[in-house]
Amino acid sequence: MLIRLRKIFQSRTTGITAAAILIAVFSLASRFLGIFRDRILAGQFGAGEILDAYCSAFRIPDLLYNLLILGALSAGFIPVFSSLIKKMKSSDDKNIFFDNLKEENKEAWNLTSNLLNTLIVVLLFFSLLGLVLAPQLINLITPGFSDELKATTVMLTRIMFLSPLFLGISSLLGGILQSFKNFLIFSLAPIFYNLGIIFGALFLVPLMGVSGLAWGVVLGAFLHMAIQIPAVRSLGFRWKLFYINLKDKNFREIIKMMVPRTLSLAITQINLVVITVIASTLDSGSLTVFNFANNLQSFPIGIFGISFAVAVFPTLSINAFDNIKLVKNFSYTFRQILFFIIPSTILFITLRAQIVRVIFGTGQFSWQDTILTIDTLGFFALSLFAQATIPLLVRVFYARHNSKTPFFIGLISVVVNIFLSLFFGRRMGVAGLALAFSLSSILNFIILWMWLYFEIGDLDQKQIIKSVVKFSVAGLFAGLFIQLGKLIIWPFIDTTKFLGVLAQGLFAGLFGLAVYSLLCYFMKSEEMLEIIEVIKKKLPFSNKIKKSNDLEDQSEARGI
Repeated sequence: MLIRLRKIFQSRTTGITAAAILIAVFSLASRFLGIFRDRILAGQFGAGEILDAYCSAFRIPDLLYNLLILGALSAGFIPVFSSLIKKMKSSDDKNIFFDNLKEENKEAWNLTSNLLNTLIVVLLFFSLLGLVLAPQLINLITPGFSDELKATTVMLTRIMFLSPLFLGISSLLGGILQSFKNFLIFSLAPIFYNLGIIFGALFLVPLMGVSGLAWGVVLGAFLHMAIQIPAVRSLGFRWKLFYINLKDKNFREIIKMMVPRTLSLAITQINLVVITVIASTLDSGSLTVFNFANNLQSFPIGIFGISFAVAVFPTLSINAFDNIKLVKNFSYTFRQILFFIIPSTILFITLRAQIVRVIFGTGQFSWQDTILTIDTLGFFALSLFAQATIPLLVRVFYARHNSKTPFFIGLISVVVNIFLSLFFGRRMGVAGLALAFSLSSILNFIILWMWLYFEIGDLDQKQIIKSVVKFSVAGLFAGLFIQLGKLIIWPFIDTTKFLGVLAQGLFAGLFGLAVYSLLCYFMKSEEMLEIIEVIKKKLPFSNKIKKSNDLEDQSEARGI
């Protein structure tokens, strides 16, 4: 039993598509839990002041986490750590124990302890500072809230300040697992995070009131960290508790690389703060509607865009300055992302009413809340292709140790987003904030692509355009058949009931996806055929068939 557990903790996924599918599967489970979480919150509180306070309370702790943790990990830690570790030589020995790597990776483990201890000290300092200054900070970001609502937001914010410490440690552990291409345990962590929040909403709120929501977030952050500890220990890491060396060359390299990335994240977080400020001055529930719609549109982005970008990042880091291999991996991953994102966009545009009504149409969530969320989701969907591919584009720059360029490009797009949010927000309400976000995301994508093209050269555009044309044609017909599917089933259901709306959405959606898949297959889409091959290899009976075929080949060779 112990050996089996160690094999699970040490399992590696080498192929980009296989790794991305693994991450996507668990991301799908996590996102479904996230939707279930939002449904519970919508049913219990509706799109009103309580959830506005809850969403606002995330802003400052999230700001702390994004600036101090994500900047170091996404821009610096994984490339530097990957260059230090000695991994297994081939996939044949992927289930062996990693005990022998403890000494071989001594420099890498020292760097990990050094960075971990430094982060803990810094996070504790800023978390304590946040606890003290919470009233002043909340007063700045929610000028439209009443004094009573601000007090509730302050209370929730102070509790949530415990979460950045757990998430910070967890993110560093996740960076180690990604570097070793151990994506299984890494992918499980978000599931446990959502389970903690759901536990808070279902069990802690009845016991503790609204503060139970914040304690659920803290519990989820702790679980996010705890699930990864055994896996990292099995790789040979042992924490050196009092080890801090600010002069270490590898540590300094990470800090050097993370500064522009941190500034980039700071701009992004300022963008979210501005949206919070604007939403707090709009109708009650606007911030909740924005967050619910944003969570929905993040569903395919997280499953496909982030999954593929995370899976390919170690490979991009290794081949960062080999332009042929870099472009090959970039083009392959870019096309795979769009293969999934284009039909996702079609589904969101054609079925957004059914999606919102099924997920949020319960309890205290009113019809007006539903209409606002439908409109907001529709504007978000316009930029799904850009939002899903930006993480990949940015990681190409990071792999080449260039975090300054994404920062300046991000700065331009965020400034544009702020101005557009002010313009459209006043005229269109919360839906205008989503439109502004989409337009600025598309601008960000265009500039990133052009800059990368001028820096590297040919990005395999011909193959990408060829694939996109196939996806677009298939997507167009899928959209038409989704609309047809809604009309076909409409006479047989009651669309005023939950089951009727669910049946209409499922029937039309599956009808459209079947058309999309068949058209891609008949047009011989490489991306479709690749996914089919990966799935075949992962099926339980595929290895038996392969072995049987091998035996037949051997028999024929022997004349049997």
